[in-house]
Amino acid sequence: MSVHNADIAALFQRMADLLDIEGANPFRVRAYRRAAATIGELPESVASLIERGEPLETLPAIGDDLAEKIVEIVRTGRLKALEEVEARTPSTLAALTAIPGLGPKRVHALHQELGIRTLADLEAAAKAGRLRDLPKFGAAIEAKILDDIAKHRTTEKRFSIALAEEFARDLTRYLSAAPGATRVVVAGSYRRRRETVGDLDLLVICDDGPALTDYFVRYDEIAEVVSKGPTRSTVILTSGIQVDLRVVPEESYGTALHYFTGSKAHSIAIRTILQDKGLKLNEYGVFKGKERVGGESEEDVFRAAGLGYIEPELREDRGEIEASKAGMLPKLITLADIRGDLHAHTDASDGRSSLEEMAEAARALGYDYLAVSDHSQHVIVANGLDPERLARQLDEIDRLNDRFDGFRLLKSCEVDILADGTLDLPDSILKRLDYTVCAVHFGFDFDSDRQTERILKAMDNRYFNILAHPTGRLIGQRPGYGLDLDRIIEGARVRGCFLEINAHPMRLDLDDIRCRQAKEAGVRLAISTDAHSTVGLGAMRYGVDQARRGWIEAGDVLNTRPWKELKALFDR
Repeated sequence: MSVHNADIAALFQRMADLLDIEGANPFRVRAYRRAAATIGELPESVASLIERGEPLETLPAIGDDLAEKIVEIVRTGRLKALEEVEARTPSTLAALTAIPGLGPKRVHALHQELGIRTLADLEAAAKAGRLRDLPKFGAAIEAKILDDIAKHRTTEKRFSIALAEEFARDLTRYLSAAPGATRVVVAGSYRRRRETVGDLDLLVICDDGPALTDYFVRYDEIAEVVSKGPTRSTVILTSGIQVDLRVVPEESYGTALHYFTGSKAHSIAIRTILQDKGLKLNEYGVFKGKERVGGESEEDVFRAAGLGYIEPELREDRGEIEASKAGMLPKLITLADIRGDLHAHTDASDGRSSLEEMAEAARALGYDYLAVSDHSQHVIVANGLDPERLARQLDEIDRLNDRFDGFRLLKSCEVDILADGTLDLPDSILKRLDYTVCAVHFGFDFDSDRQTERILKAMDNRYFNILAHPTGRLIGQRPGYGLDLDRIIEGARVRGCFLEINAHPMRLDLDDIRCRQAKEAGVRLAISTDAHSTVGLGAMRYGVDQARRGWIEAGDVLNTRPWKELKALFDR
């Protein structure tokens, strides 16, 4: 059975959670978390690196001990050290940290004081009123925990686009090797590049459907075969994700791909247009009566409907059909349009790669520039830079830039927005920067008015340029803080500020709808990775996907421009 990067990261994350609950050395806990982050960000399978004999110790935050553990996981599917921890601290306790507000210390207290081991234990204790008397709990927190447990249970299990991509890549490789398979594609919300995916829809062109489905259900990561037929099969992988396979003939490939790609609303709208023209659309083709009039390509579908080709990311029935009729579809941004990354960290704060390593990685990607945006001093947990340390880093950047030809390190900083709306560093150091990336890192519980005013006041500072990860959300982990984004977008427009699309697959912040709103308001966006290592720079494609879903074109994005033009935009 294949071991995915996500499997390794999950084991390391569970190890960190359990050690944290036990009160282990914080440096040891942090080492596992950093390793989990590194593995989770890798654009290539760790198993492939091991197979090629490449040393894992060269990866950020991976030392000899962790490298050995990674090899152990890949070769055995187990981590002996984790099993030893689980023998003394129930592994179910780690799952409790998924409930908002329950950090390791609170979980430890619940286990020690009330013997709570599982989510069911926690719910029973809360309903019995046993939590409120514990230190740092109380009746309000007890009630909130009950509410959060209910929400947790009703939330549909979805997978980040990055994790779904890993499963899809391996499945595609496996099915492409099947006898008679000539084309394999993953459709559905995955092809539309939604930020999370509930299941995977695979289409395969093959003349022998029964043989292909027999081959499919022998995939070594299948936990359950839900159904199996001559051309269709549904399985559940060990990860929990559902995979639906459909075998289609060549002449039906285009209509099947369209049928299983668009959102339900988009598909209904297209079928309605065709019905009005006396045509019928299904997964087998476009028909006029009993005569097939198209089906080999998606273009057949759009042509029959009197439309131009609509990119998969736009197929949500949010005006794309009307825009196609009017010849007004956007020319969506592509990864090739990106000339640099405007938000990245080094080991000077909480990154895992040096300044020079980040620069060389950006140059290898063909970038014209990379911005160094380490945290400012208020973020103590991230080893934020005070004015003196930042000044030394700026001097070092100048020295490195003297060595580069055709590439530039940009001098930036992820500056904290303080509770009163002031910036975390004085203007005397901010004016030395090429631009700033400003962010909220605390006070997430401020009400919407206070949070909005806080950010608008920060935007009043002439050295404020880009608002980083504007809502502060972490997909599936933490909702965004209360914020009036309508006012923020208008405030940015009036002040000449910009908003970020944070490309990290657990953020993707702004979301696609707000991206489009910003575009329509005339506010330009920065697509940035917020990379904390060289491998993190590879997340740019997720930000571009998000931008495409938001109808964004190259001209709407800051970092499609050369530095000289970009510099002029940053000058307020």
